[in-house]
Amino acid sequence: MTLSDIQLDRRGNLKHFLTIEGLSRELLTEILDQTEGFLGVAEQAVKKVPLCRGKIVANLFFETSTRTRTTFELAAKRLSADVLNLNIDTSATAKGETLLDTLRNLEAMHVDMFVVRHAVSGAAHFIAEHANPHISIINAGDGRHSHPTQGMLDMFTIRRHKGDFTDLCVVVVGDILHSRVARSQLLALNTLGAGEVRVIAPRTLIPTHMETLGVRVFHDLREGVRDADVIVMLRLQRERMRGAMLPSEHEYFQLFGLTEERLSTAKPDAIVMHPGPINRGVEMASQVADGRRSVILEQVSNGIAVRMAVMSMCIGTQNLHAQEETRG
Repeated sequence: MTLSDIQLDRRGNLKHFLTIEGLSRELLTEILDQTEGFLGVAEQAVKKVPLCRGKIVANLFFETSTRTRTTFELAAKRLSADVLNLNIDTSATAKGETLLDTLRNLEAMHVDMFVVRHAVSGAAHFIAEHANPHISIINAGDGRHSHPTQGMLDMFTIRRHKGDFTDLCVVVVGDILHSRVARSQLLALNTLGAGEVRVIAPRTLIPTHMETLGVRVFHDLREGVRDADVIVMLRLQRERMRGAMLPSEHEYFQLFGLTEERLSTAKPDAIVMHPGPINRGVEMASQVADGRRSVILEQVSNGIAVRMAVMSMCIGTQNLHAQEETRG
């Protein structure tokens, strides 16, 4: 069974959102278009729409998170869903209960959607294969594999500032090797037809197969960001590194940290992005993070609308199937 078979129903509607891999440009564009419609909800006096009223969304975060967890929770509540946050530290999994047992118990509570974050690559995929057919799974990050909603909120932020992707030069800088965000970004950029995609990192933080993903590889920051339209900085993921992959964070900043001076080789209207959390003085200087070209806080705001779009599309597919079963 392919990823598309798992994520989509027989009509091509989004049932799960596990990875960007295998999804069409048309479907990614639909997510971005749906997101536009949800941006205004934050400006309303009552920040809610009734699209998921009566639905239960369970956040299963087996890894710590601030931005992703809170934006998913806000997204579900703005869609009028009831939200269940499972505290993994005090849950039965900490006492030895298996992932499948946890899943079955939550299914017995008539949960409609699981938002899953897990340290093991493929965990969300595993849950999607074993969950009841009426339940949707959204991957909030699994190991080094994928973080599709982060990838899409980054695409949405780029589109809001730059419009069409066709002529853009987008640069991703940093810990490519360990980053599930980078993988999702690169897949989305290529699917959406970005003109040129570059990655910049030390040789120890570049996977060996990068050229096969349709990107240009650089090891010099100044040269890599030259004439770029978009620069995406990534966090150094020390928790996933094994062995001495870098001499020191100080030396990393000296070679790969984004400063105003290094940013000057990019296009004058280039934007700077970061999925967060930022390590100031490691990945970028504070002057850049807080500067006029930074759209980092905008990414956080856009994350709520993107996650509303994805959740509403999955719930819409559930509702369609329920109507078909009723008629049948």
